[in-house]
Amino acid sequence: MFLPISALVATRNRSLSLSRMLKSLAKQTSQPQEIIIVDGSNNDATEQLCHHEIANLESEIIYHRATTVGAATQRNQALTHATQDTIWLLDDDIILESNCLERLWLALNSDRRIGGVNAMITNQKYLPPGKISKHLFRFLHSRSEPSYAGKCIGPGLNLLPEDNPDLPSVVPVEWLNTTCVLYRREALPQPMFASFFTGYSLLEDVTLSLTVGKQWKLVNARTARIFHDSQPGDHKNNPSVLAQMDLVNRHYVMTQILAKETLQDYLKLTILQLFGIAASLVSFRGWLNLPAILWGKLRAIAEIMTTDYTRLERQ
Repeated sequence: MFLPISALVATRNRSLSLSRMLKSLAKQTSQPQEIIIVDGSNNDATEQLCHHEIANLESEIIYHRATTVGAATQRNQALTHATQDTIWLLDDDIILESNCLERLWLALNSDRRIGGVNAMITNQKYLPPGKISKHLFRFLHSRSEPSYAGKCIGPGLNLLPEDNPDLPSVVPVEWLNTTCVLYRREALPQPMFASFFTGYSLLEDVTLSLTVGKQWKLVNARTARIFHDSQPGDHKNNPSVLAQMDLVNRHYVMTQILAKETLQDYLKLTILQLFGIAASLVSFRGWLNLPAILWGKLRAIAEIMTTDYTRLERQ
């Protein structure tokens, strides 16, 4: 059964992972009307995959070369080719479990006020905070909560939803990842992702969902399940670049999306960054990467001090 959904997939040099994802999609009880793939690869393996038949996959595959490589920019490009009123963002390295899409669809349409719904990632789950993290979360959130699952606290610290069988099948959350998420097209901002996000586009999913959540409900469909077979990539190999992007992009979320710009907000951002650095030192690799991470944070501070967000959004 086709659903009136446009699936958008941004990919680069991961044809094997994409093939596994498409094969899992082919086993779904319902399939999207179309799958729009925007490919930033430096070879033709993904293009060849898209032009070959995949058993039991009835959705139309529409292939495009990326005009600009980057998770956010490729998804923006894919959206321009979408024809349906429901948009499905999904990563190329996930495996969909049985009935995942159908359950996402039912959750989205269970309430007209729901603007977006994501799937439960079975191998990336919310864990209750430990003793130190509990104090950190309370400080960032300015109050204690029985659970922080699915919340976005303080300067944009985003926490996964909880996979608890005692919870209902549809659970309200404060943010959605782009690993496997359905949005009503009418709920999406224009453009979907701001020009601020380039390359790996860390926290672009937080920014999008928080923006949608200002006017719409966001929920997690706990019984719509996926396995995230996260793959290595060039964007994950440079700890200095990742450290810089984490601070710059989190500052963007804090100031431009959450409108938090007080001294206390900046203190919370600083404490969160220091906690992240300290947590990385539990491993030997963390100590090896420490100089690169510190250099990345220094570059981030310089970038934040010289960036004009207003000018960026006009571009």
